[in-house]
Amino acid sequence: MKEYFALNARILYWTLFAPFRGQPFKLGEVFHQMVLIGVRAVPMASLTSFSIGLTLAMQAAGQLKKMGASAFVPDLVILSLLRELGPLLTAVIVIGRSGSAVTAELGTMKVSEEIEALQVMAINPIRFLIVPRFLAMLVMLPVLTVFGNYVGMVGGWSICHFALDYNTSAYILHSVSRAHVWDLYSGLVKSFVFAWLIITIACHMGLGVEGGAEGVGQATTSSVVWSLLIMLIANASLTALFFFA
Repeated sequence: MKEYFALNARILYWTLFAPFRGQPFKLGEVFHQMVLIGVRAVPMASLTSFSIGLTLAMQAAGQLKKMGASAFVPDLVILSLLRELGPLLTAVIVIGRSGSAVTAELGTMKVSEEIEALQVMAINPIRFLIVPRFLAMLVMLPVLTVFGNYVGMVGGWSICHFALDYNTSAYILHSVSRAHVWDLYSGLVKSFVFAWLIITIACHMGLGVEGGAEGVGQATTSSVVWSLLIMLIANASLTALFFFA
């Protein structure tokens, strides 16, 4: 635990203070990591969001239709995606795809002594390896969340339009009028917190690998498990904070 918080402090130093002292990180590497972490996760995140929007609309339509309240299906879809399911499920996809990849990559570099080689060449591993991944995750997870929300709305629209004979313009106007700006912002706050937790846990596990290839596998598994657990706890805490506040 102490090592994890120490890593966070070092990341903050190399991100916020070191560039003003003549030790900047490489911006090109940040964009490269944005492609690896975020852009390549778009197909999987899109498919997940679309299926969730589809499922939400079908489940809601089945129950609300019994009460003559089918008009409220868009409300349920948009609010569920913006507040909860959008950031949560996108983060789960990123943990399984990108978080585990970061842990495995750093762990492999650790056991092959590449990180020690960087230190011998007077290159700080945090600045060279961790900061670009950290910044890329902080940028791309919220972007993926917003994109996933829109794709999920398309999934909900497909059910409303083809199964409930809902007019497209009415679906859009109903969704936009029902959702508030804070619903979007609360989801973005969650995705930002999730991004911080995912990448810091992944990097911490990767830098702490011991025991060769077996250690890399164990660290990758631990990274996914702990990221999911801590993210769910953070999600519950943030939801409670927004609810009571």
